Amino acid sequence: LRGADLRGADLRGATLHRAKLKLVDLSQAILTQANLSESDLSRANLRDSQLTRANFRDASLHMADLRGATIVSADFLDADLTGAIFN
Repeated sequence: LRGADLRGADLRGATLHRAKLKLVDLSQAILTQANLSESDLSRANLRDSQLTRANFRDASLHMADLRGATIVSADFLDADLTGAIFN
């Protein structure tokens, strides 16, 4: 799904384990309780997305844009957040 346009997608509870999501546009997407563990979200656009209780364990969010995202009880254990933008 590299570079896919998933703006505003409702992915509530989706299982995206080990997904290749590099450069994907997930701005304003609903990822509440989604499983993105071990996924590659490098340079993904997650601006203004809903990440409540999402699982990003061991995921790569290298240079991802998370500005304006709602992040409540999300799991980023061992995730690569190098260069990620939060504000």
